[in-house]
Amino acid sequence: MKGFRHLFFHELRSLAISPSTYIAGTLFLLLVGVFFYQILAQFAQEAQDRLPMEMFFTYFWIPVWFMIPLLTMRSFAEERRLGTLDALMTTRVTPGAVVMAKFSAAYVYYCLLWALTLLFPILAAWKLGPASGGALLKTIPLYGGYTFVALSGLLFISVGILCSAITRSVLVAGMLSFSLIFVITVGATMLQNATGSWLSDYDGVVDYFRLFRHLDDFTRGIVDTRPVLFHLSAALLFLGLSTLVVEGQTS
Repeated sequence: MKGFRHLFFHELRSLAISPSTYIAGTLFLLLVGVFFYQILAQFAQEAQDRLPMEMFFTYFWIPVWFMIPLLTMRSFAEERRLGTLDALMTTRVTPGAVVMAKFSAAYVYYCLLWALTLLFPILAAWKLGPASGGALLKTIPLYGGYTFVALSGLLFISVGILCSAITRSVLVAGMLSFSLIFVITVGATMLQNATGSWLSDYDGVVDYFRLFRHLDDFTRGIVDTRPVLFHLSAALLFLGLSTLVVEGQTS
């Protein structure tokens, strides 16, 4: 992929100066902080069946629904609207390099924001002391939860990139990205919970696409290759479609 390295650092710089990047990051950290505070308040009132960080990751989806569209909606839509994408494609770079550079830059920022959330349990554990704060730093839910965050981020970012590639409108790209990510995260669960549905005969297949089930397994230390393959293959599919869309629009 010609030009990937230069494009990647260019996209990182673009994200660093984009207002939507800071809006997404601020909203994300505020929401995650509120959820973490609520979890600590619940544990202060009464004992819970699950570890604090297991409960923390159950709120993972809500900030992601808003952060991913804000992070990716400008990637192609803005460049198509301004005409800079056509100018870029007249150089020696390939559509695949452009797609992967934008995807990689957004993914790095996504992982950086989640890495910052580690400060919440660390600071809380330090404040509470070893006796009360030890449960916040249990290694299995921490490693498993953040591994799933990184894995599912591949899928979510690739969805946002595709949504931005198929439209000139930043707003439409954001709305499409939000809608698709919402369907991906809760669609299978809603189908499985539908009583009397003809899909009841395919519960095993539907369960394979339940991202909440994948999260529960990871936070309990159960790393199954099936969700790993699902997220990787789905991300590659969306990135491949994005490459085809960009190539078709600039050919």
